[in-house]
Amino acid sequence: MQLTETHRPTLDQALEAIRSRAYWSPHPEHPKAYGETGAADGLAAYQALLGKRFELDQPGTDGWTGGEVSPYGPELGIEYPHADIDVLLPAMRAGMAAWRAAGPETRAVVCLEILARISARTHEFAHAVMHTSGQAFMMAFQAGGPHAQDRGLEAVAYAYEEQTRTPAAADWSKPQGKRDPLELSKSFTAAPRGISLLIGCNTFPTWNGFPGLFASLATGNPVLVKPHPRAVLPLALTVRIAREVLGEAGFDPNLIALAAERPGEGIAKTLAVRPEIRIIDYTGSTEFGDWLEANARQAQVYTEKAGVNTVVIHSTDDYKGMLSNLAFSLSLYSGQMCTTPQNLLIPRDGITTDAGDKTYDEVVADLSAAVSGLLGDDARANALLGALVNPDVKARLEAAAGLGEVALASRAVTNPEFPDAVVRTPVLVKLDGAKPDDEAAYMSECFGPVAFAVAVDSAADAVDLLRRTVREKGAMTVGAYTTSAETERAVEEVCLDESAQLSLNLTGGVYVNQTAAFSDFHGSGGNPAANAALCDGAFVSNRFRVVEVRRQA
Repeated sequence: MQLTETHRPTLDQALEAIRSRAYWSPHPEHPKAYGETGAADGLAAYQALLGKRFELDQPGTDGWTGGEVSPYGPELGIEYPHADIDVLLPAMRAGMAAWRAAGPETRAVVCLEILARISARTHEFAHAVMHTSGQAFMMAFQAGGPHAQDRGLEAVAYAYEEQTRTPAAADWSKPQGKRDPLELSKSFTAAPRGISLLIGCNTFPTWNGFPGLFASLATGNPVLVKPHPRAVLPLALTVRIAREVLGEAGFDPNLIALAAERPGEGIAKTLAVRPEIRIIDYTGSTEFGDWLEANARQAQVYTEKAGVNTVVIHSTDDYKGMLSNLAFSLSLYSGQMCTTPQNLLIPRDGITTDAGDKTYDEVVADLSAAVSGLLGDDARANALLGALVNPDVKARLEAAAGLGEVALASRAVTNPEFPDAVVRTPVLVKLDGAKPDDEAAYMSECFGPVAFAVAVDSAADAVDLLRRTVREKGAMTVGAYTTSAETERAVEEVCLDESAQLSLNLTGGVYVNQTAAFSDFHGSGGNPAANAALCDGAFVSNRFRVVEVRRQA
């Protein structure tokens, strides 16, 4: 198969990367890497999609639906096919047998061809992600493009590794002394579970969507993509490309399909409990994630929900670097990342630093100044903040100012290119860890550009509060700054006990809210924030079962 010749070397490199955990990526991060006309071609391709019907030629289309409005202001005006699920689901199952029979390697290289074609259109995807999520262009380009493609490839590598752990065939011979041995020939097939439902998210449609999509496809399952109604386009493009590749490779294009919903239809709940749906991937609110886990009993459910991400600030030997790193982490994409820190636990007696001892008030004031300095120039602020993804984020931001003493007020930033964009800098609010009234605020997730500087009695109290927060509310990330080996050990012990991913003493160009495919695990699956990690063997291994056939030799 030509695709094997083309993509097997990349698959082998991906397999090596997930074993070594070293840095590797086949997808360039820089916009100029996509050719001299790449940027202009990508923008033109995106603009050509606007105001039109998005044809997919999939079975069961019973109408058209749309309504995406960019967080930057413009309406996209794109209409997508609306599916009659009773027609579409049987059509999706029709190609399963041939896709299963193709085997792990063929499925993997077909997935890699899909990713390669997506990669070639990274500029187009960047605009699609930007205008559905509100990410600033460069973030939409990198996170929505190469980083998402890396996560998809990572899932394919894990899927291949898990499926090939068992040999395809084995001869079995058991000695019987003087009698002839007992002999059997055995075959082992990775048998997919059934149709996989991807419930997309608004903020990172590709980055959060690609792992589950490619993990299911690579393990032989058809994938029904149900995008967030405000972020359909990036996943619709993905489905269109995947259908083209599957058809060209001789497989049924209906192995992947789109389920766009009408306004207010809420089809995720209906689809989630259909008997045909055997796998669900979901990123979003805790409330709906819990509902899926409780009600979609026929399916294997993978959720990434909400958590309360915490940073313990005890001491540092690079005070300026710590402030700069935290300021960037709080500001990136207006805090609209499931990995953004929310609670900064600071001893009320202050911290020791290379710049001298700093009181709690001084740390909070200096961090506020660092954020203000980072975002003081509106052009740079727009490039970092992007736009607020929906009115709920704006409402939470405005309400946060009433929860305590405001150390850093949020300000509106004008985007000259998109005057209708709602752009806001983060708010930093002082809270007291000893006050029950304040606890209600810092023990709840406040998704968006909101951070709480929580005064605690000591490092030990900070560690105790960290433990309680992760155990009760979950965390996608934990950070800590300390020069004390004892405090470092205590924080690490909490994270090992409660299954939380920890970053220690980050002061350079790596941030607590960023993870690298093939090396970092996104979430752990071991605390309430998520029941799965992106990406590990457990994320793919239960998407198929090994079926054995024994024959008399």
